[in-house]
Amino acid sequence: MKETPIKPAHPLTAERQARVLDDLDFSDRADFDDARRGFIGTIPDAHITKEGGDTVWSLRDYAFIEGEEAPLSVNPSLWRLSRLNMFHGLFQVTERIYQVRGFDTANITFIEGETGLVIIDPLTFEESARAALALYTSHRGERPIAAVIYSHSHRDHYGGVRGVITDSDVRSGRVEVIAPAGFMEAVVSEAVLAGVPMRRRSLFQFGTSLAPGPRSHVDSGLGKAVGRGRVGLIAPTKTITQAREHHVVDGVQIIFHLTPGTEAPAEMNFFFPKERALNLAENACHTMHNLCPLRGAKTRDALDWACYLDEALNDFVPSVDVVFAQHHWPIWGQDRAADFVSEQRDMYRYLHDQTLRLISHGLTPREIAEQLMMPNRLSKRWHARGYYGAVAHNVHAIYTHYLGPYDGNPANLHPLTPEAAAKKYVDYMGGIEQILKRARADFDRGEFRWVVQVLKQVVFARPDHREARELAADAMEQLGYQTESATWRNAYLLGARELREGAPKSAPTGNSVDADVVAMLPVDRFLEYLAIRVNGPRAQDLRCRFDWMMIDEGTSHRITLSNGALSHSPGTHGAQADAVIQLDRNRMASMMRDGRPLLQVFEEGQLDVTGNRELVRAFLEVLDEFSPVFNVVEP
Repeated sequence: MKETPIKPAHPLTAERQARVLDDLDFSDRADFDDARRGFIGTIPDAHITKEGGDTVWSLRDYAFIEGEEAPLSVNPSLWRLSRLNMFHGLFQVTERIYQVRGFDTANITFIEGETGLVIIDPLTFEESARAALALYTSHRGERPIAAVIYSHSHRDHYGGVRGVITDSDVRSGRVEVIAPAGFMEAVVSEAVLAGVPMRRRSLFQFGTSLAPGPRSHVDSGLGKAVGRGRVGLIAPTKTITQAREHHVVDGVQIIFHLTPGTEAPAEMNFFFPKERALNLAENACHTMHNLCPLRGAKTRDALDWACYLDEALNDFVPSVDVVFAQHHWPIWGQDRAADFVSEQRDMYRYLHDQTLRLISHGLTPREIAEQLMMPNRLSKRWHARGYYGAVAHNVHAIYTHYLGPYDGNPANLHPLTPEAAAKKYVDYMGGIEQILKRARADFDRGEFRWVVQVLKQVVFARPDHREARELAADAMEQLGYQTESATWRNAYLLGARELREGAPKSAPTGNSVDADVVAMLPVDRFLEYLAIRVNGPRAQDLRCRFDWMMIDEGTSHRITLSNGALSHSPGTHGAQADAVIQLDRNRMASMMRDGRPLLQVFEEGQLDVTGNRELVRAFLEVLDEFSPVFNVVEP
């Protein structure tokens, strides 16, 4: 499809933006003061490159984000946040504690110990972490790394680890790597089993392929954007397993506060009693977070989230002078810190309790999302605005967490597929031309939500109908301009582009499974990944029993395929095995990393097989290959 020009803001979008200016206190400058406080130095435009010169991260293309007046194509509240996320460089948080912000979506924290540095969260990419450490060193002097701490299991908090330490540093015992309980399992689970759809959907959440611009990408909510660099992982050498653990790391006293199932399956806060500082990881940032990201994940527990913040508020905040996190900027002063943490707690608690209250009155997720409003005081607090999460989306997450996706109405128990239903809708509504005529009128009245909703039916019934796609894209674009949520904006604007131009032909660079994660993949996880690739209908009459042996690890798993389902367990089938498949860790990791079909690996002779080779071939032939660029906004 040909490229279609991006449209300006509709007059009714402009009116909506003006109302935002009236509703919120844009004269409140506290966040800007806090974001600047403690600034020491930076590099121009936070511009970071690979050795070959390719850009990993840069704020240069976001230079248009200046001045208080927002373009009509950006919600003024989101514009304000996008300006705050332009601050970058080395900042002092308090005595001994420093952060580099704006070199990545996340922050990297440096704590000066007795002999060296304790680092919290080495960013997403090696290049960014290396640049951040170099900036710190240029101002504070060179110090050996004593420990690296991962606050949680998302890759923007561990992926750059090889930019600050090496594997030999860890093997020799010079550097300790500390993580919360369940860290490795959470990393592997999220990266592998649901990795393909998550990576496709993440393009919409983060707007990775949208160019920076006032009618395009302006922010990602937690930080400016998603870069492109080298991602790594070094396994933890120490795991925090108790709800509270007190450790002295290179002379720094740290109370680790486990918060599993909050923003990540494995996460923890950190209290520094001597420095009177509390790091809340990603559990309390300057936004309402999401309880289920647009990219997809297991739903998060809003009640647990609120309870862990309550624990931090009661147990640590009375003894702090500063609260900070691994995104955004700190808050200084005990009273302000208490207000911030209590309001973050109340925000998640209110979402949880009021959603369940309305569920108990019989309301469905859509009805609750339309009705539930945050209390006036919270709704006016900048840090409780929905830049990364959103009330409506979080309501759906809470509903799903307790009751699943079914709303209880039998009419929704077994609906037609979107494509089949769309053809019926179009027929019942008098045909495409009648729908378009009314949709144009609704567009002119600013009913963009409805235009997108109704034209989805036309696009799914006739995906080749250019006029319907264009009008749907125009409406989706206006929703993107209006929304306060950076992630919703990115989703709407990429959706509009794909309606105009079609889905991408190939996945963006850097959109694959992380090599280090693959290299550490437990064998049972690899076999589970094989299991989800079995094409059940094609495999339903195939029966086989294999022993899967890792020759360098001396382990064996028996796998059984029957009725289209692949089962596995440690051990061997012995003489009953139809074949024995042998490989080593490096070859297994290479296959996953390169994305080569196992059948190809087998035919190239890189899979050692003894026994019934034809049955092995038949098994490999029923394994699906997944496309990373499947359609989203069309069938």
